[in-house]
Amino acid sequence: MLNHADILSTLDMIDHQHLDIRTVTMGISLLDCADSDIDRCAEKIYTKITTKAAKLVETAEAIETEFGIPIVNKRISVTPISLVAAACAAVDYTPIAKALDRAAKTCGVNFIGGFSALVQKGFTESDRKLIKSIPAALATTDFLCSSVNVASTKAGINMDAVKLMGQIIRETAEITKDNDGMGCAKLVVFANAVEDNPFMAGAFHGVGEPECVINVGVSGPGVVYHALQDCKGAPFDVVAATIKKTAFKITRMGQLVAQEASKRLGVPFGIVDLSLAPTPAKGDSVARILEEMGLEVCGTHGTTAALALLNDAVKKGGVMASNHVGGLSGAFIPVSEDEGMIEAAKSGALHLDKLEAMTCVCSVGLDMIAVPGDTPAETLSAIIADEAAIGMINQKTTAVRIIPAIGKKIGDSLEFGGLLGSAPIMPVHRFSSKAFIDRGGRIPAPLNSLKN
Repeated sequence: MLNHADILSTLDMIDHQHLDIRTVTMGISLLDCADSDIDRCAEKIYTKITTKAAKLVETAEAIETEFGIPIVNKRISVTPISLVAAACAAVDYTPIAKALDRAAKTCGVNFIGGFSALVQKGFTESDRKLIKSIPAALATTDFLCSSVNVASTKAGINMDAVKLMGQIIRETAEITKDNDGMGCAKLVVFANAVEDNPFMAGAFHGVGEPECVINVGVSGPGVVYHALQDCKGAPFDVVAATIKKTAFKITRMGQLVAQEASKRLGVPFGIVDLSLAPTPAKGDSVARILEEMGLEVCGTHGTTAALALLNDAVKKGGVMASNHVGGLSGAFIPVSEDEGMIEAAKSGALHLDKLEAMTCVCSVGLDMIAVPGDTPAETLSAIIADEAAIGMINQKTTAVRIIPAIGKKIGDSLEFGGLLGSAPIMPVHRFSSKAFIDRGGRIPAPLNSLKN
């Protein structure tokens, strides 16, 4: 049984080490909002969300005040819209995107996720409509996030979807170029996407989830960094044990908040996602944790091994603390959102190839990376294909959130502000992948997918 004593030991972490609840996310099923008329469908969606989540922000703020725990974001995830809108005769799903954005504003949340499609094995007509609607949807909304799952260990890689998503990212960058490509910052392409992820931009409410659920995402890179300062020069066994103990404390706090929100809202508690999600603030960086292990700068040789240790220890500590650890739970490495990653990229120590290697052992993948504005769509697709292959073969979630910086080049930066931070523009290979991407079809699932 959890009580206030579980929180008291974390006060110093909250006050001095950037510990917070990164998000309380309410997942809502919209399957019963289906309608052949898109305007009726959109209105049903707006009504259901604003009814179910009417007290989400109010409740989270009350818990924040009562327990003294910062809750940075309040968010909503919904059933993938390609499923909900499948009955609609309309070709363009932008009206639904606008209804979702309007619902987010009414409820007072920071983001709403689920303008999504799951196409790892092929497209439905609704999937195609949704994907083609993404650029306009993200350009005409403020809080909407979108995701597309193009691969899985069971299905292989849908290379037609990979090719299309390179084009969609490019188009989204063009249409939102006056806002530093912000549309691309709200769009993620997945392999092995999970149904209970509370973090944006990839959150959606899976079809195996309850009617409504509360998922909590906890973040504490600064806490782990501070803990490691007490074991300088110690062997890696001690480092791993220290991270596990720290992750245990963080997860207990997250579970308390999740259970309290669940009770007050009358909604089932889903999972605690213990992901070390950094911010641009100093002292809240995953890169600095890796450097505290002995690396001169994140990106040098040894970085992948250090990240593997960190990710594994975080998961082990979280699982000890809660029976319902889920989502992604590990370490995120978003370049623009991590002060240490930004500095490493600017110094030249961290580049795309090294980041790709790191994604083999982190929670997600190539995240919040800016590339030159003239990067061809097929190069973006090839980057997605590489990440999808890592996820497929290693039976893990991987993703790409990449931003072609239209009109900008290597050495420039994109400035998003807030949690999204600043993205230094990183070089890509100048050699073409066009003939590879143009093949299309499906890369078959690996042998390790045959487990039945």
